[in-house]
Amino acid sequence: MKATHKRAQLARETAPAAADASRAAQATAFTFGDPMPVLNRAELLDYAELVQINGWYEPPISWTGLAKSFRAGTHHASALYFKRNVLASTFIPHKLLSRDTFRRWALDFLMFGNAYLNREKNRLGQTLQFSAPPSKYMRRRVDLQSYVQTDGWKAVHEFEAGSVHHLIEPDINQEVYGLPEYLGALHAAWLNESSTLFRRRYYENGSHAGFIMYVTDPAQRQEDIDELRTALKSAKGPGNFRNLFYYAPQGKKDGIQLIPVSEVAAKDEFFNIKNITRDDLLAAHRVPPQLLGIVPSNTGGFGAADTAAKVFGRNEVAPLQAQFLAFNEWAGDEIVKFAPYSIDPVELAPGSGVRETE
Repeated sequence: MKATHKRAQLARETAPAAADASRAAQATAFTFGDPMPVLNRAELLDYAELVQINGWYEPPISWTGLAKSFRAGTHHASALYFKRNVLASTFIPHKLLSRDTFRRWALDFLMFGNAYLNREKNRLGQTLQFSAPPSKYMRRRVDLQSYVQTDGWKAVHEFEAGSVHHLIEPDINQEVYGLPEYLGALHAAWLNESSTLFRRRYYENGSHAGFIMYVTDPAQRQEDIDELRTALKSAKGPGNFRNLFYYAPQGKKDGIQLIPVSEVAAKDEFFNIKNITRDDLLAAHRVPPQLLGIVPSNTGGFGAADTAAKVFGRNEVAPLQAQFLAFNEWAGDEIVKFAPYSIDPVELAPGSGVRETE
């Protein structure tokens, strides 16, 4: 009985210690949220029909969201502007369609996959000029013939039926609106933006550690250690890195060390994210990197810029020009004309103001 009593008492005394040890050794696991796949359950019915509001169709995706994403990544906006500028440089102005109007028209088409030209008439019913209303606010009526400019809830301006030409980048799911080609690369643009913002906050935030000063050599006086600790604490200000001091007397070799905290790993990961997302965006826009002024990180480089420009002109600029020429069929006149895209030096033809290649 005495042996049994002693074993029970020993078990009660060691139980709390064992429980504390087991709690101290427990691991903590966490997971991120689920990814957003392209084919998700409810989203399969997104294109079943377009929503009708006040007699017009709402676009299949948010034009406001696309507009906000325009400047999400440096290479996203730069590629769109580059293609717009190349098209505008080859456009031959017409008395009814100015170069400035074409620049807005082309940018809207590249950005939203939809671009509009409105025929403005004089009192005699003749065409005065063509203007480009912003695609972000244009909606198509349910009759598919008339258009309205809206602020999202009510009609701001009604266009006369048959007075608006709608240039569409065809979508495979519906025929009312077009969609831009780069939609698949938006995640890359958002990740590029998030990494840049994180990096900016990292430097603006002065509450994180810059390095750890690790001291193992025993000091002759404790006052020396206190003075060193005070000096490190006082060497800080708004926006500066916070430094950590660790004193371990009778430590191992390397008595004083400076240990950086997370800087090296974060820098490498930042560069990888920026490079990968950049490549995804350029692939979606089909713009050679050497034409955007990107500095190559490898010794071989990106190749000759003139060769890339010629391939880009043939495979990208020429097809885009052909899409804009469809407006002439609707207008009944040759209003949209382009000069051949060339990287050779150009000069102005005397008295015409039209560029001609040498």
